Amino acid sequence: MSKFGAQCKVDASLPQQMSEPLPVTIIGGYLGAGKTTLVNHLLRTAQGRKLAVMVNEFGALPIDEDLIEAQGDDLISIAGGCVCCTFGSDLSAALIELGKLPVRPDQVVIECSGVAIPSAIAASVTLLEGFAPDGTVVLVDAETIRTAAIDDYIGDTILRQLADADLAVINKADLVDVPTLSALESWLSDTAPRAKTIVSEHSKVPLDIALGLGATPIQSQQMGHADGLFDSIALPCADPLDGEPLAKALTDPKLHITRAKGFFDPIPDGPRKALHIVGHRWDITDSPPNAPLGIVCIGVKGQFERDLIRKTAKEAL
Repeated sequence: MSKFGAQCKVDASLPQQMSEPLPVTIIGGYLGAGKTTLVNHLLRTAQGRKLAVMVNEFGALPIDEDLIEAQGDDLISIAGGCVCCTFGSDLSAALIELGKLPVRPDQVVIECSGVAIPSAIAASVTLLEGFAPDGTVVLVDAETIRTAAIDDYIGDTILRQLADADLAVINKADLVDVPTLSALESWLSDTAPRAKTIVSEHSKVPLDIALGLGATPIQSQQMGHADGLFDSIALPCADPLDGEPLAKALTDPKLHITRAKGFFDPIPDGPRKALHIVGHRWDITDSPPNAPLGIVCIGVKGQFERDLIRKTAKEAL
């Protein structure tokens, strides 16, 4: 696979379709945590969603060969309409060029280098018109993270990465025993208190959990959850509602909701809104006018409280 330049170069004369900011998900974590494996998994399970993946990589872009449809000097085309490129030392310039692509992506995914601090990358994204940070996923190696976190040389970097996480993925869970995994989850709740934590093997995190840009509720119900680890429930929203009380209610920790998203009509009358929840954080934004009504909640099987979620949502409305 050939080496790539510092940015994705496209024909600036091609039409731009940047009507709304492109959501940008940042994937971080120390070397060997499974970031590239996650990127490849997301590309394999995109199911029609057009992802633009950017990787700060000095060598060949680490995308699985069988996913590649075509590649040039600056851009790799992936099956299903996704694209990949490297950004080297100039992320801002690469994103600007990405915004000139003739086909607008649905989501941008930035894979950080193993020693990068995700918040620094998010700050760069915030400064660019046409892009908006949309959550940070930080992977941790279940086998090595706690030892690495107290290392004199790399410990500070690892702790700073975890502090930026909206979602912390305990990866390679199959390499540790149950007591070790349980202790790690407790440690992460103290070390990264604002992050929701999930467990994975081989970086198999469902697309609709890893990425902030939600599929419609109907699509989400059709998406399979990796290894049967996740469960979901759809909350109907046929009548207009006040989204803020519902959002606050669904972030209650006892519900164990990892991710929630969907669309509703607000009270009083106004344009349709989109609700996004990651752990205890929530946001309400404008929605496409014809987006289907309903909120989908996703969580880990065995913790997910379907009946309690229904009851809590009903009480909040």
